[in-house]
Amino acid sequence: MADADSILIIGAGQSGAVAAAALRDQGHEGPITLIGREAHAPYERPPLSKAVLQSAEAHAQTAVHPGDFYEQRRITLLTGAEVVRLDPADHQVHLADGRALSYSRCLLATGGRARELPAFPRGTAGVHYIRTLDDAAALRAGLTPQARVVVIGGGFLGLEVASTARALGAAVTVLESAPRLLERVLPPALSDWLAERARHAGVALRLDARIARSSAHPHADATMKHQARFTLELQDATVIDADVVVVAIGLAPEVSLAKQAGLALDAANGGIVVDAHCRSSDPDVYAAGDCASQHRRHLNLALRLESWQNANEQARAAAAGMLGQPAPGEPYPWFWTDQFGCNVQMLGLPQAGLAYACRGVPDSQGDAPKFIWLGHRDGVPVHAIAVNAGGDLRQLRVLFEQGLRIDPQRYADETVALKPLVKACQQSAAAAS
Repeated sequence: MADADSILIIGAGQSGAVAAAALRDQGHEGPITLIGREAHAPYERPPLSKAVLQSAEAHAQTAVHPGDFYEQRRITLLTGAEVVRLDPADHQVHLADGRALSYSRCLLATGGRARELPAFPRGTAGVHYIRTLDDAAALRAGLTPQARVVVIGGGFLGLEVASTARALGAAVTVLESAPRLLERVLPPALSDWLAERARHAGVALRLDARIARSSAHPHADATMKHQARFTLELQDATVIDADVVVVAIGLAPEVSLAKQAGLALDAANGGIVVDAHCRSSDPDVYAAGDCASQHRRHLNLALRLESWQNANEQARAAAAGMLGQPAPGEPYPWFWTDQFGCNVQMLGLPQAGLAYACRGVPDSQGDAPKFIWLGHRDGVPVHAIAVNAGGDLRQLRVLFEQGLRIDPQRYADETVALKPLVKACQQSAAAAS
């Protein structure tokens, strides 16, 4: 039998750790057990491709909570523990070491796993996938100024790794199979700007690139004898030599426990189907973070959102649902990345038929360019990309959340102050209602 009102959280990452804290903050007094496969206490993943990749000392700043947090909040943290089966009928989970733990309610915060390329299997010397602290540490050791690094994948992670590797002095080539960078989240003009920015930083960027064949053989340099040296031949006959290969081709949701337990999965994105409270098809099993698929009111679509914001917000929603409290309001989707000397923040996702207006000068070679591209439909903001302009984006957020119209021409005119412009939009909407 489960202890009275016991809650198990499977997955000791950002979402799991935030959910555990939220349960205590919202008044849960029963047992909470947080189970993680890794040996580390819960940590944030965004720094892995940036600060942690640059410096081993940055590890200490990645913890979601201070070291004594779990003991003080009476949260049992099990690290290095793997759950191999979820049994909703008996309200139990089974661990690889033979233990069975009972629960009243269970949260799946299992995240995702890096997609792999068969030609570059994980564990091969010189091949790296970035998902954990240990992954980042292993790659950091290979990013010497003499290293030739090939990054396969021009998404957020791949570009962050490329940016960090260049900052460390490595020679970097990025291979992206799509015709432009981040084509699913950026309009063409911004994709082109980012490509120019990467090339200006010294990255050899190859778009529409496909690997025809590759080979690995011992490195000739005795100081690198434990690494493989790679030769990659592209379909256009280009040959690239590399000491290090980083594969960053996306994330697959970790839903093996949910699938085995018979929970409903989203056929389109593979995530665990959840409602506004992050409750799955089983009333006592919840899911949050990268593994969960939830309907998004702002986009009118069920999505898995792989973001720091979503991991936190769904964790709090799941905690509220477990305790029978109202679901918190749905935030407008927000993403961020740091690369090539720029902080890039995004609100929403691109949609068909949007027009874009730019405020600021998108200088791809400037030391600190500052601008915001605003995607709108008949003046109503839907999508925005802010480069080194996070404060301005925060001022615009209310227009997105309330669906308020703005004059694109006045928005693009930098002689018009942004704060009073936003306030005028709110007043105009109030007067019309």
